Amino acid sequence: MVFQVHSLLSELSKPHQTILKTKQLHALISKTHLSLDPFFATKILRFYALNHDLCSARKLFDETPQRSVFLWNSIIRAYAQAHNFNDALSLFNKMLGTKTKPDNFTYACVIRACYENFDLDGIRIVHTRVILSGLGLDSICGSALVTGYSKLCLVDEASKLFYRIPEKDLVLWNSMVSGYGNRGLSNKGLMLFSWMRLMGQQPDGYTLVALISGLVDSGLLSVGQGIHGFCLKSGFDCSVHVGSSLVSLYSRFKCLDSANIVFSSLLQPDLVAWSSLITGYSQCGDYDKALFYFRKLNMEKGKRADPILISAVLAATAQSANERFGSEIHGYVVRHGFDSNVMVSSALIDMYSKCGIVSLGIRVFEIMPERSIISYNSLIWGLGLNGLTYQAFKMFDEMLVISLEPDESTFSALLSACCHAGLFDDGWEIFRRMIYEFSIQPTTEHYVYMVKLLGMAGELEEAYNFILCLPKPVDCGIWGALLSCCDTHGNSKLAEAISQQLVENEPKKSAYRVMLSNIYAVHGRWDAVQKLRDDIAGTRVRKFPALSWIESGNT
Repeated sequence: MVFQVHSLLSELSKPHQTILKTKQLHALISKTHLSLDPFFATKILRFYALNHDLCSARKLFDETPQRSVFLWNSIIRAYAQAHNFNDALSLFNKMLGTKTKPDNFTYACVIRACYENFDLDGIRIVHTRVILSGLGLDSICGSALVTGYSKLCLVDEASKLFYRIPEKDLVLWNSMVSGYGNRGLSNKGLMLFSWMRLMGQQPDGYTLVALISGLVDSGLLSVGQGIHGFCLKSGFDCSVHVGSSLVSLYSRFKCLDSANIVFSSLLQPDLVAWSSLITGYSQCGDYDKALFYFRKLNMEKGKRADPILISAVLAATAQSANERFGSEIHGYVVRHGFDSNVMVSSALIDMYSKCGIVSLGIRVFEIMPERSIISYNSLIWGLGLNGLTYQAFKMFDEMLVISLEPDESTFSALLSACCHAGLFDDGWEIFRRMIYEFSIQPTTEHYVYMVKLLGMAGELEEAYNFILCLPKPVDCGIWGALLSCCDTHGNSKLAEAISQQLVENEPKKSAYRVMLSNIYAVHGRWDAVQKLRDDIAGTRVRKFPALSWIESGNT
C-alpha cells in the first residue's frame, strides 16, 4: 500500500496524464483510504479537465464529500474553459451556499467566465461580491476585472479600478496595457508603460506584446520601431511571442522587409508569425512571396496552415482577383480536408466570385457538407456582383425555407445585387422586408445602397429628402453616394448643397471638392471651378497626381 501511495504521488506530480492513465489513477485512489481526500480528488479532476472529460470530472466532484476551495475552483475553471458558462456560474452560486468561501482565484475564474460570455450584468454582480468579501483591492481579482471591463468596451471603468489598487503586480499592469491596446488607445498604453518603468516595475514579454498589438495607426510606425529597439536592448527579441507581434506590426504597416528580417531572426516562429508574414505579402499584392512562404510553412515539420490563415489569404486574393493563386490555395484546402470548414469554403466562394468565376463559387457551395448564414451570404454577394440577381434572390428564398435567419450582411448583399442590376422596386421591397419582417435596423451600408438606387433612377430630390429623414448624424458615406449620383446626372445645384454639407463634416477631404469641380466643368462654370480650386489651395488640401514609371535596361 505504501508503495502504491508513493507511486500515485509521483504520477500526480506530473503536469498532464492521458485519459487512460487518469482513469487508472482514479481507480487506484478509489481502492485506498485516499478516495475521500480533496487533494487527490482535485488532482484527478484537473487531469479529467485537461482531457476534456467533463462528465468524469463532475462525477468525481459530486462524489467527493469534503470539498476544498481548490476543488471548487478546479471544477468551475473546467466548465469555464470548456465555454459551459452557465454550468460554471451555477456551480459558483452553489458554492456560495456552502461553508467553503470563494477566494481570489475563484472570483478571477468566474469573472473570466462572465466576460467570455459577454455577460456585463454578471460581471458587475461578481464585482460587488468581490468588494463585499474584502478582495476589492486584491491584484488577482483586479487583473481579472480590468481585463473583463476592457473586453466589454468599458475601458474607463477598467482604468478607474486599476488606479484604485495600491499594490499593482505585473499581471495587473499588463491587463491595463492590454485593455488600452484592445480599444485602440495606444497613447494611453504608452503612457502607462512609461509610468510602469518609472515605478520600478520591469515589463515582460506579455507587456510588450500588449503594447505592440495596440499600435494600429500607420502613423505610429516610428513608435513601433522604438519599441522594437527596446526589445533588442532588453533581449526580448528572442521571445517567440514578442517576435511574432513585431512581424504582425510590420506586416500591418506594410513594411514587409522589416517583417521579414524579424521573422528570419526567430528560431522557431509560431503560426501567428507565419500567418502575419503571409497575410502581409498577400495584402500588398506580392503573391509570389505569399505563396512561397505558404509552401514553406507546409514543409515545416509539425506546422500547418489553419482555417483562419487560409481564409485571410483567400480574402486578400479576392481583392486582387488573382485566380491562379486562389486556385492553388483551393488545391491545398482539398488535400488537407479544410473544404468541410464553413469559414474556408465561404472564403473560397467569395474569392471565385470576385475573380469572375462565379460558377466555381457555386460548385464550392453545392458540395459543402454544412451550410451556414456565412456561406449563403458569400454566395448571394457573389451572384449579385456578377449580375445574377435573380439567382441571388433564389438563394435568399432557399435560406428562409431551411429556417436560416438572415442578418445585416444578407440584406447588404441583396441590396448590392439590386444596385448592380438597377432593380429599383425590388430594392425597396428588400429594404422594407428587412425592417418590418425581420426587425433588422438599417446600417450606414444599407442607407448607401438605398440612396444609390434612388440616384441611379434619377430620383435625386427624393434621395436628398430620404437622407434628411435619417437619424442624425448622417454618415458622410451616405452623402457621398448621393454626390456621386449628382455627378452621373450632372445636377450641379444639388451637388453644391451636398458638397457644403460634406466639406463642413470632413474639411480635409479633397475628393468631394474634386467631384464638385468636375460637375462645374461639365456645365462650363469655369469661375466656380477656379474658386473651388482656390479654396482647395487655401486649405492646403490637394489631390495628389498619379505617378508612373518604366524600367529600362540602361540606368
